[in-house]
Amino acid sequence: MDMEQLLENQPFINSNPDEWEVIVKYSGDLSRLEADLGFRAELLGNSYAILTMQSPQISRLLKYKEIEYIELPKKLVLSVRQSLSATCIEPVQRVGEYNLKGKGVAIGIIDSGIDYTHPDFRDNDGKSRILFLWDQQGVGNPPSGFLSGAEYTKSDLDAALESQHPLSVIPMMDYIGHGTAVAGIAAGNGRASGGNERGVAPEASIIVVKLGERGRRSFARTTEIMRALKYISDRAAELMMPLAINLSFGTNNGSHAGNSLFETYIDAVSGRWKSVIVTATGNEGYAGHHFGGFAQFGNTIEASFFVATNLNSMYLTLWKNFVDTFDLELVAPGGRSTGKLNPAEPLRKMDLQGTNVEVHYGQPSIYNEKQEVFIQFERQPQYIHKGIWRLYITGRQVIDGEFHIWLPTVEEVGIDTAFAVPDPYLTLTLPSTAERVVSVGGYNGRVGSAADFSGRGYTFHRVFVKPDLVAPAVNILSTKAGGGYDSYTGTSMAAPFVAGAAALMMEWGVVRGNDPFLYGQRVKAFLQKTASRDSMRNYPNPIWGYGTLCLKAAMDALSEYTAFTLR
Repeated sequence: MDMEQLLENQPFINSNPDEWEVIVKYSGDLSRLEADLGFRAELLGNSYAILTMQSPQISRLLKYKEIEYIELPKKLVLSVRQSLSATCIEPVQRVGEYNLKGKGVAIGIIDSGIDYTHPDFRDNDGKSRILFLWDQQGVGNPPSGFLSGAEYTKSDLDAALESQHPLSVIPMMDYIGHGTAVAGIAAGNGRASGGNERGVAPEASIIVVKLGERGRRSFARTTEIMRALKYISDRAAELMMPLAINLSFGTNNGSHAGNSLFETYIDAVSGRWKSVIVTATGNEGYAGHHFGGFAQFGNTIEASFFVATNLNSMYLTLWKNFVDTFDLELVAPGGRSTGKLNPAEPLRKMDLQGTNVEVHYGQPSIYNEKQEVFIQFERQPQYIHKGIWRLYITGRQVIDGEFHIWLPTVEEVGIDTAFAVPDPYLTLTLPSTAERVVSVGGYNGRVGSAADFSGRGYTFHRVFVKPDLVAPAVNILSTKAGGGYDSYTGTSMAAPFVAGAAALMMEWGVVRGNDPFLYGQRVKAFLQKTASRDSMRNYPNPIWGYGTLCLKAAMDALSEYTAFTLR
């Protein structure tokens, strides 16, 4: 097969049929080829490059000894549209069946922001589908009741979009791109693709909060999320619109029992209005950031962990039953030890080989009978001493014995900082451990296999069964900040499938009047009941929850139950 035939057989969509992107592995210098063939090269490092060139010139690449291998880009194997089929959402959207698109429902996005100029978040007349946007990092008029940030209404956004330079009118951009991708899965209408790559609820209205970072360390984001939840809930209630909130952020800093103030606040917000809160279980499954065990009287357990380079700050949090008394000792890579730590001493500070270590012994609270031992590592402006750190746990007075330790998430410290012998279970991130949220893990919708990165259940002492269900999380094509689409992977991409599905359910139930109380735990219950399950697995499952999302089955069950009730 010659190069022209190869081009004709590529499953590749290009807006300019005469110009192609080519991936090459090369040796030496490409400048001579660039002058001869007139391509534009993007050097990716490690002798890889992307060449943008006219299609007749591609076959000439084979004549140059600098070119080791050529590969044409392939169409992404799993797009949002394919995932809509895997999750039984497409039939629910279809005219002639339920014909649900999310009209009359608000979807709240709490994330890194949104590219409000993207066509997928605009109506056919070019107007914004975003009702409110609160940039917590912005400077301007904060929402009523809040002290910082800049709030923009739909009219503000429409005025900006009418300008030739919208960002000069509203200087808010999603520089990370995460929130834009999440919003596209939940609510994109596919205008940039001619309707081909629409999201789950393409006619839903959108309310966005771009998270800020006030406060210190990891405590900042939880407070900003709490502010965001209140803001979105208030706005939806003012509009009398049912609400599905997507929250794809998480932390390991907590007991993983659903009883922190952060989690209980989220549970409270879920009951304030006609809403469903959906959270991702995080990407900690294979990260090696959890260690669990059972202490016995007089026995010592070693919890060794590796600290990689380039970390200025990190934490380790140990949770146990307050009735147990453990002797703890921390040893730095060079052998310097804290000695036996005194549980009665609430705070101890020390220098271990240049790394400042603070050990905080907590006490039970009115919400939590567990005890936390929080260890903070910090070295500014240099890095924490890298190598193997050892934490020794010895049972002194043991009634229960169970304990769990977490390092920060992979987004905070990467995968090179990890326990030597980790436990992949109990790796859900907060707030997916909250009781009243819908906690969503991820799987590969193309091949039907579990995603090894997906956070696994259950919660501490199996207080709650989590995750609730799973949705596609691998190679999801969604809206890209700056325009167009890109491929994304992670449980952050699984959660918006469920948030969008909840919006469609509430359109049918609340907006159309078929089931006026179809929100909150009722939505979760039907999603769990009708999830697809493999007969070879036991459910509920710490990886799969109650199964994989299947919205058509949920809607059919709702129709049946509602018809029976109305008889």
